[in-house]
Amino acid sequence: MSPEPTSPGPNDSGHRDEPVPGVANALREVAPYLTLGIQLAAAVIVFFLIGWWLDTRQGTSPLFMLVGILIGFVGGMIKFLKSISELIKKN
Repeated sequence: MSPEPTSPGPNDSGHRDEPVPGVANALREVAPYLTLGIQLAAAVIVFFLIGWWLDTRQGTSPLFMLVGILIGFVGGMIKFLKSISELIKKN
C-alpha cells in the first residue's frame, strides 16, 4: 500500500510554503528591466576587448581600445533606449 498524497499544508512553523502574495507578480513586472544594465556593460566590455586585441596586433595602444569603448557605449545605449521605449509602450 502506498501512502495517499497529501495536500500542501502548513510546515512546522505553521506557515504554508507559498511565496508572499504579490512577489511573483512584482518580479514578472520588473524582470525585463533587470537585464538592461548587464546588456549595456556587456556591449562595452566586448567592444573594449575587441579593441584591445586589435591594439595588440597593430601596436596602436590605446587607439582601438578607446574606439571599442565608444562603439560599445553608443551601441549599448541605443539598445538600452530601444528596450526601454518598447517596455513603456507595452505597459
